[in-house]
Amino acid sequence: MTAITVTVNGEPRSTDVEDRMLLVYFLREALRLTGTHIGCDTGHCGACVIHLDGRAVKSCNMFAVQANGAAITTIEGLAKDGILHPVQEAFREHHGVQCGFCTPGMIMTAVDLIRRKPKLDRPTIRHELEGNLCRCTGYHNIVNAIETAAKDMDTNS
Repeated sequence: MTAITVTVNGEPRSTDVEDRMLLVYFLREALRLTGTHIGCDTGHCGACVIHLDGRAVKSCNMFAVQANGAAITTIEGLAKDGILHPVQEAFREHHGVQCGFCTPGMIMTAVDLIRRKPKLDRPTIRHELEGNLCRCTGYHNIVNAIETAAKDMDTNS
């Protein structure tokens, strides 16, 4: 067991973890933050995307001990004071979900994408989403949501 300290959604957390525990299992099982989903355990689907020190990462691809000292944001940490993040609101507005399983990872990826590339076009959005799989949709509404959120966030800056 190794002691780690992380800040998750603004709250400092310290605990002992097994050296081989994946970050996604730490978030879901130890912290009970179940919005981060486990889809494939291989890094292919993107359901487990979180922000680690402000950057999107697949939490099934790293050990919890590797996050020691980091700031982590999960889907639960995006909304503030009951107000959805603009990307969450755009997904709701454009019905960028069907079953919802991939949605947390899609949203976390989109937030990071907009941070990195605030001026987005549809081909760029589609290319950047290649690491996130949705088995229900044709991505049309997801792309619409991200495009709208990017424009809204740019306008509000």
